[in-house]
Amino acid sequence: MKNKSVIAVAFILVLTQISFAVRKSAPTRDQQIAQAAEALREKMVEFRRDFHMHPELSNREVRTSRLVAERLRAMGLDEVKTGVGKYGVVALLKGSKPGPVVAVRADMDALPIQETIDVPYKSLVPGVKHACGHDVHTTVQLGVAEVLSKMRDQISGSIKFIFQPAEEGAPQGEEGGAALMIKEGALENPRPSAIFGLHTGAFEVGQIAYHSGPAMASSDRFTITIRGKKAHGAQPQLGVDAVVIAAECVTALQTIRSRRTDPLEPLVITVGTINGGDRYNIIGGEVRMEGTMRTMSEEVRTRSQEMMKQTLAGVTSTYGASFDLQFDSPNPVTYNDPRLVEETLPTIRRIVGDANVVSPKPFMPAEDFSLYQKVIPGFFYFLGVANKSKGLMPAWHTADFDVDEESLVVGVKVMSNVLLDYLDHHAAQK
Repeated sequence: MKNKSVIAVAFILVLTQISFAVRKSAPTRDQQIAQAAEALREKMVEFRRDFHMHPELSNREVRTSRLVAERLRAMGLDEVKTGVGKYGVVALLKGSKPGPVVAVRADMDALPIQETIDVPYKSLVPGVKHACGHDVHTTVQLGVAEVLSKMRDQISGSIKFIFQPAEEGAPQGEEGGAALMIKEGALENPRPSAIFGLHTGAFEVGQIAYHSGPAMASSDRFTITIRGKKAHGAQPQLGVDAVVIAAECVTALQTIRSRRTDPLEPLVITVGTINGGDRYNIIGGEVRMEGTMRTMSEEVRTRSQEMMKQTLAGVTSTYGASFDLQFDSPNPVTYNDPRLVEETLPTIRRIVGDANVVSPKPFMPAEDFSLYQKVIPGFFYFLGVANKSKGLMPAWHTADFDVDEESLVVGVKVMSNVLLDYLDHHAAQK
C-alpha cells in the first residue's frame, strides 16, 4: 500500500512538472506578436521600399490602393471595400470572440518633393516623394493586419482597417482625405468605438512619443486677394498699388500673434505665396496671397480668423483698396482623448519599455486624423524612426527624409498589442 502511495505521488509530481514545462514553453500573446512581426521583417522592408519607389500624390493613389486591397484580400479579411473617398480602402477583421469594434488608420499619399537621397529604393517618380513617412504607415498597418489575421481566436470583437488617401490635402477644387472618407461611411457599418493611428517621428527607433489632449495643431489654408487699381509705374498717384498694400498686410498680420494674442497660446500665421502684378512698369492692380494658420485652441482659432478680417479691412481701407479672405481645407486640433491615452499607455510601456515612452511638446503641423477624433475617441501617437548612429534624423516634408526600417517591426508590435488590449478591455466591460 505504501509503495502505491509513493508511486502515485511521484506520478503527480511528474504531471506537475510536465504541465509547468508546457506552460513555460508556450509563448505569451506578446511573444506571439513579436515573433510574427519579426518573421515579417523582410516582407515589410520590401513593401515599404516598393511604396517609396512608386509614390503617388493626394487623390491619385491608384497603384498604392490596388496593392493594399490585393494584400488584404490575400490575408482573408472578411470585408475589403475599395473606392472609399476616391482611393481609400476599408477592411474588416472579425475575431472569433464577441466584443466591440476598434479602428486603425494609415495614410497613403506622398508629396510633390524631388528626392535627393541616393538609396536603392529612391523614388522613380520625378518630383514626387514619400517625405512624411506615409509609406511606413501603410506598411506597418499591412503588417498589423497580417499578424492579427492569424490570431482571430484571440480577437474579442472586430478591427476596422482604414487606408486613407489625400491626408496631405486634396488638390484645389477636389474633396478628399479624412473628411471624404467619413462622408462616404468609413466609420459606419460597423461603427468603431475608438480609433488609433500612428505617425513617423524624429525620435530614436524603438521609442514611442505621445500626447494626452492636444497633439497637433489645427490648420486653415487661407487665400487673400488684394484689389487695387492699375496705373503707369511712373504715375503711382493715379493708381492704388496692390503690391505695396499686400506687403503692409503681411507685416500687419504678424501683429495678431505678437501683439493681440496671449504669448502662452500657440499660434502661427504664415503667408507662403505672393503673386501679383502684370509688368515691371505697371502699378499692380491685384495680388493673391496664400498661407496657413495653426493653433492649439478652437477659441484662439476662431478669434484669430476674425482678427485677420479686421486687420485686412483696416489696411486696405486706408489706401482705398479692397480685399477678399477665404479659408479652406480646415483641420481641427488633433486631440487625443485623455481616458483612451491613459488606458493605452500601459500596453505601449509593456512593449517598448518605460524608458522608450516619451511625451514631447505638441507639434504645430496638422493632421486630418483629427476629423475622425471629432466623431469617435482617438489616440494618435508617434513611432520613432530616427537613428543618430546611421545619420538618420528625418524631418517631415524634406527632400532627404528617410527612416530606419527597424521601426517597421516596432510599429507592428506596438499597434497589434494596442488593438488587442483595447478589445479585451472593452469586451470585459460589456
